[in-house]
Amino acid sequence: MNLSLIDAFGRFGAKPASRLGSLSAMAVDGALVLNCLPAHFGHPTRGVLRYATSLSATEAEPKVVTTLGEHLAQARDGGLPVRMVVSFPAGDKPGSAGGRHVRPDLIGKVVEFDGDRFVVDFTRPPPAVPAPASGRRK
Repeated sequence: MNLSLIDAFGRFGAKPASRLGSLSAMAVDGALVLNCLPAHFGHPTRGVLRYATSLSATEAEPKVVTTLGEHLAQARDGGLPVRMVVSFPAGDKPGSAGGRHVRPDLIGKVVEFDGDRFVVDFTRPPPAVPAPASGRRK
């Protein structure tokens, strides 16, 4: 997918404050929607996609960084889920125009945030267990 920032955030029911540079927003369901860069991902263990960076290393307007910090604290303190938007800057790959895609299959949790450095671990939720049949035997 190659989505605009507004469309990508909108897939999770959130609206970014800035059309071009928002790093986070809160969705209507209470989840934090996080705008991620591929360079900050790692795999610490099987089944975990980790996003780790710091506010001080973020190249964005101060207001946008402050808002991200507030959203991270809110998600950490409230145990809120984190949804992922991945942004690919133009020129990351030869001929690349940049763009964004979403990962609705992964749900994250803020596992560390000290006011600067933050870590979000994304995992796939367990499959839904089908409800037992409600019919009675005769």
